[in-house]
Amino acid sequence: MNTSERFQTILWQGETTTDEALTLFDELNAVDLAFIMGRWQGSAFCTHHRLDGLLETIGWYGKEFVSSDCVHPLLFSAGNEIFKVDPNPIAVNLGLSIDIPQNKVLKPLYGAMSKLLKTEESKASVRMTEYRGKLSATMTYDYLPINDVFRKVDENTLLGLMDLKGMEQPFFFVLDRV
Repeated sequence: MNTSERFQTILWQGETTTDEALTLFDELNAVDLAFIMGRWQGSAFCTHHRLDGLLETIGWYGKEFVSSDCVHPLLFSAGNEIFKVDPNPIAVNLGLSIDIPQNKVLKPLYGAMSKLLKTEESKASVRMTEYRGKLSATMTYDYLPINDVFRKVDENTLLGLMDLKGMEQPFFFVLDRV
């Protein structure tokens, strides 16, 4: 089974281990800056991380890369509206330190709270960095110790790995080109 088939199998199964996800991540090709530009829709890549499912529950849509210095790291959706959210360090740190109920009934409440953090300003940048032995596009939040490293599954799909300072295991997610 090739790498792309293993990726699709994991998506179909709905979960994998962190070790299997890291092995897959390491086998995928690096991503350059030109490739990553544009809007991407995000989805889960479950590794039994404490954050699995949280972004979807609170209305996360994806990311948008306009240029190397203009990145919107958090796009959210509410109804038919897609909007940019400021990854406010206080809100993010709170979300990372407590267990937020992942109940779909609460999604409208989370959507309303997200709208309070709406912004049009870029809140991240993207650069080529080396991670786990490969030079690849990496998004760095402006005010948070978070790097999202990307690897190419195919021409329209990325596997992302969130590396947060002090977090024991990485958090994985998928981005599909819009």
